[in-house]
This record gives sequence, structure tokens and C-alpha cells, in this order.
Amino acid sequence: MTQSMFETFRTPVMYVSNQAVLSLYASGCNTSIVIDSGDVMKKISSEISKKLAYVALDFETEMQTSASSIAFEKPYVLPDGQLITIGKELFRCPEALSQPSFLGMRSDGIHKTTYNSIMKCDVGISKDLYYNIVLSGGSTMFPGIADHMFKKLTALAPSATRVKIVSPPKSKYSVSVGGSILASLSTFQQMWNMKKEVHQSSILTFSANYFVNSELFYFFL
Repeated sequence: MTQSMFETFRTPVMYVSNQAVLSLYASGCNTSIVIDSGDVMKKISSEISKKLAYVALDFETEMQTSASSIAFEKPYVLPDGQLITIGKELFRCPEALSQPSFLGMRSDGIHKTTYNSIMKCDVGISKDLYYNIVLSGGSTMFPGIADHMFKKLTALAPSATRVKIVSPPKSKYSVSVGGSILASLSTFQQMWNMKKEVHQSSILTFSANYFVNSELFYFFL
């Protein structure tokens, strides 16, 4: 990407930043752990998720209740006019964030991943991290996800640890907002990567440093 921007599109300068760092700028927190979750999905699935889906505070209880009640069922009109009824899928779908096994994945849920990340940090900042857990990205906009995360992490955290979930109302835009804040800082002008200063060998090094296990956000002029 770096080489393409400089050589193909001839942009004079560029800057690449980690999305989680930009979400941190948007949250206004100095020290926090960012959960950046979101990905591309089919349009119809996205529309249903945004309008109807939610995260259950207690998944097992919600499943039991939904099995004996139609109150959980919601109607949805497809683009072709067909009416469908959606029930427990409304909370089973987002539950995959906490239980990836629903999707056949062998990995920890976002609450356990967050806990493991904090536990790997220096003990001196763990309390600050527990108290500043920032949600970012489209998948963190499901109603109930903040309360769900609070409950799960409070159960995992050491006793007497204060847990706070920072859930911006428009968290799917946090990266863009943070990028705007960063770009408006006077010090940002010194952070641009100049085309004339980046040679072929350093382009490869630059790309390798950023493209390993990172979600990126690009700034161009």
C-alpha cells in the first residue's frame, strides 16, 4: 500500500496509524484498552443487525425465555416485500462476539481476550485499563453490549477492581473522529512520511512494521 500510494498515485506524503490508537484519541482517555471490532458483511444482514439485533445480558436465561414466548419475535420486511419473522437469532448472532464457537472458531470471546490483554500488562496500569475499556467499531454498537461486557469483565477481574466500559454513541465512527483529532494537532505535521525521504528499501521496512497484526487507517495529502 505504501509503495502504491507513493509510486502509483504519486501522493507527496502519507501517514499510517493503528485504528485502536485513533479510537483512543476519540475517547479522550490517556490510558485505556481499546476493543476495536467490526468487519464487512452482507448488506441485508447489516441492516437487520443494526435495526433489531442486541446483546443479551444473560444469554442462557434469554434462550430459555425466548423458547416459551413469542415476545422476542420481530417482523422484518425484505426489499422484495416478503415479511420474515426473526426470533432468538437477534441475540444469538451478537453472542458470537463472546462465544466464537458459535461460528466454529476456537478462540476466546472479546471479554476474555480483553481480560487476558490486561493481565499481560504491567500491574501498575491494570487498574487504569479496567476502568477505561473503550468500545470501537460497528460491531460494538449492538444494544446491551456495554452492560454485557461490564458483567463479564467484573466477574473475571480481581475483587474490588472497578470496571468501566466507555461506549461512545457512535462508536463505529471513533477511528475517523480520532484521525481527525490527530490530524488537527500542530505536532502532526512532523509525523508525515515524505515521499522524498522514503526509498525502496525503507518502504518495505515501513510496510512490514505496520502490516503485521494491525488494523490501519491512512492519511493522505
